[in-house]
Amino acid sequence: MYFKEKTIWITGASSGIGKAVALKLSKENTNLILSDINEPGLVEVAEACKKNNCTTLIIPIDLSDEKSVQDAANLVLNKKLKIDCLYQFAGISQRSLLSETPLFIDRKIFEINFFGAVALAKAVLPEMIKNGGGQIAVTSSIVGKFGFPYRSSYSATKHALHGFFESLRAENKQHNIRVSIFIPGRVKTNISVNAITKNGKTHGKMDVGQDTGITAEKAAKIIFRGLKKEKKEILVGGKELIMIHIRRFLPRLFYFLSSRIKPL
Repeated sequence: MYFKEKTIWITGASSGIGKAVALKLSKENTNLILSDINEPGLVEVAEACKKNNCTTLIIPIDLSDEKSVQDAANLVLNKKLKIDCLYQFAGISQRSLLSETPLFIDRKIFEINFFGAVALAKAVLPEMIKNGGGQIAVTSSIVGKFGFPYRSSYSATKHALHGFFESLRAENKQHNIRVSIFIPGRVKTNISVNAITKNGKTHGKMDVGQDTGITAEKAAKIIFRGLKKEKKEILVGGKELIMIHIRRFLPRLFYFLSSRIKPL
């Protein structure tokens, strides 16, 4: 009953974990706002949600464009909708050596993963506070807990999300703002396929580790349970999550293992 009759805004809703979470929430008597840069994909997800008698609103958004984010927020807020939850799944990964990656690529990754997520949260937060509170969740990564080869800026954006949204939580406890951070490991989605390379092109192939990861549907179940419990961090994945604990308690072993990652 936690989600019943709540209005929930989901970014990255056209595919992967965002889509799986949207479909699961559509069975909970919710009202969903679905956002992504892929509008045709959103239409498909919205149609699937409607089969569960779920009210949906499609709001296309390009997180790399500040105006697009603000326009999307204005569209929602002008409809006088009470946003109970904002769950952000949209993002882009990376597959390139930092020494070979031009700065404009690093900036692009930050615009989407960090500044886009921050801009939308800032746009929604005042209304949430005005309405007596709400839940905000953002997607980090296992590499948001440690650096990792070929993910330098991607990892940095995820580290930055922890700092920002933990600060948001600390500043707004009295306003009943609950913040959760998703920390996925290996989930079988197209995130590696769509990852950006040093040339600004897409990686174009599924990583072996990604291909053997848990399904997006299983990830959605884990996230669903974590959100209901309002957990501050929600670990999503399989045995690879042990790397978080190795990094924390056995750093020398972590440094050894991370140095043995094979080149792309």
